[in-house]
Amino acid sequence: MSAWRALCFEFCAMASPCSIRIETRNERAANHAARAAIAEVQRIEMKYSRYRSSSVVSRINAAAGSKSVDVDEETESLLHFAHQLHAMSDGLFDATSGVLRQAWNFKHAQIPAPADLAGYCERIGWSDTRLANGSFCLERPGMELDFGGFGKEYAADRAAGMLQKHGIAHALVNLGGDIHVLGNHALPKHAGMPWKVEIQHPRDSNARLAGIAVHEGGLATSGDYERFFELNGKRYCHVLNPRSGWPVTYWQSITVLAPNTTTAGALSTTAMLKEKEGLDWLNQQNVSYLAVRHDAKVYENLTAQ
Repeated sequence: MSAWRALCFEFCAMASPCSIRIETRNERAANHAARAAIAEVQRIEMKYSRYRSSSVVSRINAAAGSKSVDVDEETESLLHFAHQLHAMSDGLFDATSGVLRQAWNFKHAQIPAPADLAGYCERIGWSDTRLANGSFCLERPGMELDFGGFGKEYAADRAAGMLQKHGIAHALVNLGGDIHVLGNHALPKHAGMPWKVEIQHPRDSNARLAGIAVHEGGLATSGDYERFFELNGKRYCHVLNPRSGWPVTYWQSITVLAPNTTTAGALSTTAMLKEKEGLDWLNQQNVSYLAVRHDAKVYENLTAQ
């Protein structure tokens, strides 16, 4: 039998650099599995991207306030997940809040007018959606559905599942920093050891905050450094409170480990939105985390893994 070796497959998806690292004894099988996993990520992007007019999300948004749109089983499960997130976050995680991107352009250091921001906030409201009998409806004109809060994380989980389907047991999927780990290392030098994931420092892109050992499951980070601008000494980031329309300010970043990447991403974003109560809430969820407060103080709880 061939010796163990590591293979890395790099690609771009969802506006992010992505990679799949596989440790294997069968290079041909690993290549086939990686192609299938990458194709799955691309399928999800085409199906749910708000930037594609043919996507399910775009069709739902185009019908807002006028009619329901038929949805398949996969889409229905994601809508149920969005509903659960809205409930467990006390309304802070709202999949209709993507409309706020029209108010905030993080390529330009400009704060929206209060009246404009209030108008966009009025178009947010998960309670004004309806899922029934295989169809979904945004009940008010101008509302928008956006799976951006967990779409890339979902794709990471699906890619990992595709690898498993093709017999891969030792791999790391990285979609722009959203991670899914399958099994521990298999290479003889590190056999049985967990994968080590480097976490970027939220204030220095060339420095690492920490290296986190991941045995299995998902890891995701939400932060104020991905898309932001600074104005008059204050940072405005893309994590937006759906009630006020304003960016969160309490945390620089929160990294969460969870059984899967979709959950990890949803929990990290919700904790950012909960601001001061974020870590107490994460402790209630019994997940591991690494968080950096606005004043650079670091909080770590990696015992739940």
